[in-house]
Amino acid sequence: MTTPHTAEPARGTRAHSFNAAAAQYAANRPSYPPALLDAVEELAGRPLAGARVVDVGAGTGIATALLRARGADVLAVEPGEGMAAEFRRVLPDVPIVRGDGNALPVADAHADLLTYAQAWHWTDPARAVPEALRVLRPGGALALWWNTDAVDVEWIAESAERTARFLGVDIPAEKRGAGERVRADPTGRLRFTRRDIRWSRRVPLDTHLANIGSHSAFLVAPAERRDAFLAEERGHLLKVFPDGVVEETYEVLLLVATGT
Repeated sequence: MTTPHTAEPARGTRAHSFNAAAAQYAANRPSYPPALLDAVEELAGRPLAGARVVDVGAGTGIATALLRARGADVLAVEPGEGMAAEFRRVLPDVPIVRGDGNALPVADAHADLLTYAQAWHWTDPARAVPEALRVLRPGGALALWWNTDAVDVEWIAESAERTARFLGVDIPAEKRGAGERVRADPTGRLRFTRRDIRWSRRVPLDTHLANIGSHSAFLVAPAERRDAFLAEERGHLLKVFPDGVVEETYEVLLLVATGT
């Protein structure tokens, strides 16, 4: 049996942990369904084609690539050196600058749309909200979204429980809480509309396990314990997916706001 790792590292350590695992992140993390971008366009009140978009916390460019494919003019902002290097490798012709949502290196009234894919929970909303409103043009929108595990699926709920025991955290609650905190905007200057978008993907078991291992809570866990847990998880999942192909189901939590 694996030994639980109960001491959660500092938030900053978790945030920076992605830099050493950028290639793993890019290769194994899920993307987002077309319905998400449809909803962003609807709630923002304009098409992505021709829109000036700033994608903050762009990471390895998973969301940036989708925005660009819809015809958006995208500027990426990413604080991590390793993630930015992987971004440049994958999307060499998309501009990227180093920075974060608390102090955006972007001019006033620059963007029609500001996006945060899996990234808003790393900001301080008391600072990030005023920055977002500074960078947005009049009538612009702020879009935040997260892929969250569909814990109403039995095998996903069981896997989440095993993960929670190992890490000493409530993984489903932690993921839900990332979005819930957004609605507690301390400035009171934003009006959020929420959409939940369900989707799934089928991937090899190795990809699924590498996806799990690319999350910050695992990246900062001791390697021996992490590897032992993932080996046990492989055994559990082979009982559910004996052909070695896992169907991951997600609920994308989308929040779109315009300034008052």
